[in-house]
Amino acid sequence: MYDATRLPISKPVATSPARFDQMDLIVAGFLARYSGGTLDSYSTDIRLYRQWCRGVGLDPMQVQRPHLELFARHLEIERGNAPSTVHRRMSCLRMFYRIVHVDGHIDRNPAEYVKMPKVYHDESRMVGLSRTEMSALIAHARASKPSEGALITMLALLGLRVTEACNVNVEDFQHYERDHRVLRMIGKGGKPAIVPLPVPVARAMDAAAAGRTTGPLVLRADGTRMTRRSADRVVKRLAKHTGIAKAISPHLLRHGMVTAALDAGIPLRDVQIMARHSDPRMTQRYDRARGNLDRHGNYALAAFLGGAA
Repeated sequence: MYDATRLPISKPVATSPARFDQMDLIVAGFLARYSGGTLDSYSTDIRLYRQWCRGVGLDPMQVQRPHLELFARHLEIERGNAPSTVHRRMSCLRMFYRIVHVDGHIDRNPAEYVKMPKVYHDESRMVGLSRTEMSALIAHARASKPSEGALITMLALLGLRVTEACNVNVEDFQHYERDHRVLRMIGKGGKPAIVPLPVPVARAMDAAAAGRTTGPLVLRADGTRMTRRSADRVVKRLAKHTGIAKAISPHLLRHGMVTAALDAGIPLRDVQIMARHSDPRMTQRYDRARGNLDRHGNYALAAFLGGAA
């Protein structure tokens, strides 16, 4: 006869409910909005801020605007951060408290009226590569190795960021869009982009592919994908061999692309599209020839009003 009382009964296992620190959860929810370099920067900014709050005995959820002003002075004076760095870190906190306020964790945003440091860019010191230097560097790279030729060509003529150039695969530029051969890629911020390939650029990329149909385009000496660090070393070595004495980096070639395009008479709107900038003001900041007095508007105006001079 069935006797339920004789069945073994397992005792419930005592478990503690998962506990999360409320501040950790709030920070994680904020950082989950970002990825890549922005995530790394904001993670560092929030970590430094929380360390400072613990050091002075403050609860980040109870701070007021004067506390944030003091943190900005801490960054500037005690940590020796440049105004641009202080501005970026405080911008992170302004966004952080805006989100915290929207989520209902605080009654008001203490960072709304925080005074941001002024960042001044000395345009006279922003010296880029000349047209001759850009052309010489491209020619020297193509005469070196196919991978290096493709790297420099993509940086200088397409204006790709160094990570974007290193991430290009052979299959990414085998597409045609309205009879134009194009490169399909994912750019900064996860934005998809279609970049048309002029014939010299396509030839340099085909040479680097060397008959391959898949896999990374630009390779290191050991046959693995080139990284941003190895690409930086390649750019510096080729620039030195070309005779360029300026301090150079892969991103300077992107600046050079914008400058050369504007010097060639391409409208700012089209250069903005080439650089894939969301704001034309950023494109203007990339122009390293703004100090070139040869193209100053005063000359054009004087010639236009020559009859009144």
